[in-house]
Amino acid sequence: MVSDAVSADAVVTDAAVTGVLLTDAPAIAARLDRLPASRAVWKIVLLISLGGVFEFYDLFFTAYVTPGMVASGLFNPASLGVFASLHLLALSGAGTFVFCTFLGLWLGILLLSQVADRLGRRAIFTWSLVWYAVATAIMAFQRSGEALDLWRLIAGIGIGVQLVTIDTYISEIIPPQQRGRAFSLNQVITFAAVPLVALCAWLLTPRRLADLDGWRWVVLFGSTGAFIVWLLRGAIPESPRWLASQGRTVEADAILRDLECRVEAEQGRRLPPPRPSSTAAQPAVRFGEIFGREYAGRTLMLSVFNVAQVIGFYGFASWVPTLLIRRGITLTHSLEYSFIIAIANPFGPLVGLVFADRLERRTQIIASMLLMGAFMTAFALATDPIWLITLGVLFTLAANVMSYAYHGYQAELYPTRIRARAVGFVYSWSRLAAAFAGLLIGELLLVGGVALVAVFIGVAMAVGVAAIGLFGPRTRGLSLERTGGLSKH
Repeated sequence: MVSDAVSADAVVTDAAVTGVLLTDAPAIAARLDRLPASRAVWKIVLLISLGGVFEFYDLFFTAYVTPGMVASGLFNPASLGVFASLHLLALSGAGTFVFCTFLGLWLGILLLSQVADRLGRRAIFTWSLVWYAVATAIMAFQRSGEALDLWRLIAGIGIGVQLVTIDTYISEIIPPQQRGRAFSLNQVITFAAVPLVALCAWLLTPRRLADLDGWRWVVLFGSTGAFIVWLLRGAIPESPRWLASQGRTVEADAILRDLECRVEAEQGRRLPPPRPSSTAAQPAVRFGEIFGREYAGRTLMLSVFNVAQVIGFYGFASWVPTLLIRRGITLTHSLEYSFIIAIANPFGPLVGLVFADRLERRTQIIASMLLMGAFMTAFALATDPIWLITLGVLFTLAANVMSYAYHGYQAELYPTRIRARAVGFVYSWSRLAAAFAGLLIGELLLVGGVALVAVFIGVAMAVGVAAIGLFGPRTRGLSLERTGGLSKH
């Protein structure tokens, strides 16, 4: 075992060898980047990901509980109150609930993601978890569609800012050689929520327990889990990179010393000296910087990509039962097949653990989107249930490889000082697009069936491939200070 004293001596020796000050911002980054794969580092990813499990649970239960809400009579015009006016957007009934979900996500990501750049990753991770858990628990007891939609919108704001904070958090604390696998593991864990919520809905929605409709229990289960994760927050440190970018280098050094000591104790040897960094000092934060000369191209590229990717991802995931019915499957069997397809969600990122850090992130994104287009086309032509399930599973696997790859990729393309707000801005377009793409897919199903939906998704995938393929920079194995554009590639 390596003592704290030995670890401190190692830091002094490192300074003598490299000639750098080990508590300034570039040195903090260099010390993080030289950390090897270890239980101490992966434990942080695990704890952050556990927070994401119930965030994804909360996000994905929409498709599974709305039938129970409809059966409770919550979505008639009288019950919806002010939200009944959404019929002007071709929204009615349960569609208002879906719209409010994504509107809340969009508002949370766009308006509050920048708070994580000001107050820190850990604080926003913790309190956004509380925010949406409380709002969702309150929502579970509402007796009108109007109140239900209002609290869903409020919960969506908390979920939205949490989505961005988790991506930012992981990218900053994980060394570049492990970053792909970290995002892959994160989504293996978080996407486990999808079959979990599908199973809970299947078992509980048809029932009434303790004078509460089953769908309310499905909702409350997610909120309870989020509070349990909140109790574990003490084991998650603040991002040393963020602290250093704020000039709080003493705090950053203390957190990093503790992490280095635990890694050295686990490895049974001293860490290698950090490589000197020539990264320039970070200037003052300005939101408009993401539209400046250095980052405008990336901002436009990622904004277009996010609109495109969400059409494929949620265009299939949110419509699986309906798409199966339109391919000739009965309602009962479509729900059963949808559950089978949902089980595939964690396995895409699990497969990605094999190649997450061996292939460029943009290569993984492009290949996944091409496969999504191909599998959706085949799904539109298939009629045999076995083939429909198989193609649904393959589409889901490809979509979730794309998901972990792009979540890591967009976080890599901006510097620490503006990472959360920049990722929040580009990611917000996916939430806004999802709110309206669902409406369009519904219309396309009526007009041209699954074949027309497949064409729509295929075109979106082509746009996403072009955006990343033509304009996406490489990031594999590079430090955040390089991928974020603070030094020349």
